[in-house]
Amino acid sequence: MNEDNGVITGLASPKRRKRPGKTVEITDPKAIRALAHAARLEVISELYSTQLSRTATELAVQTGLTPSAMSYHLRALQKWGIVTPAGNKGDARERRWKAAGSDFTIKSGGNAPSPEIAVVELELDAFRRRATAFTRARGERRQRGESANEAAAMVLSSDLLYLTPEQRTDLKAKFQELIRSYELEDPTRIPEGAVRIATMWSMIPDDRTPSAS
Repeated sequence: MNEDNGVITGLASPKRRKRPGKTVEITDPKAIRALAHAARLEVISELYSTQLSRTATELAVQTGLTPSAMSYHLRALQKWGIVTPAGNKGDARERRWKAAGSDFTIKSGGNAPSPEIAVVELELDAFRRRATAFTRARGERRQRGESANEAAAMVLSSDLLYLTPEQRTDLKAKFQELIRSYELEDPTRIPEGAVRIATMWSMIPDDRTPSAS
């Protein structure tokens, strides 16, 4: 989200997906507050990142909720135009859902309250959960002697830049273009050896600038 499985073998450079380019932009504070729920953010991340359809049951397994609870959250996201029903794959017993666009952006007015901060907190919590789960699983693999020489797979980097408004816009566009260059054209056909990687990137003005000496 911006603040704003099949296996292929023998392919050195799989084709990358060309997104249709429809951005779902959320500006209503009520809609932003409705997003301040961990399960809903998980759904948005899953559907927008993969661009695949999922059932409430499939998403419930991922988030630890019951299918009925997940259906409730999906209907809430549909209300705000974030997700939409998808075509069923030959089985009409359970509705499938998909992202309402290719990208998702949260924006609030300059003088308006910032309910998106609650969304940021949940995203950071999700990042911490992913990092904790990864380090735990890696530790277990090493105890079994399965990954003694496993290369570092988790990266965290931080930088401070001085950017004009035009440079911020340019940097955001270049980063999004770079990420999209690694997206699969067919997300149901995963290259051999590829693992699912979660990424997070932010660009936040820092007004705690020390005075020049």
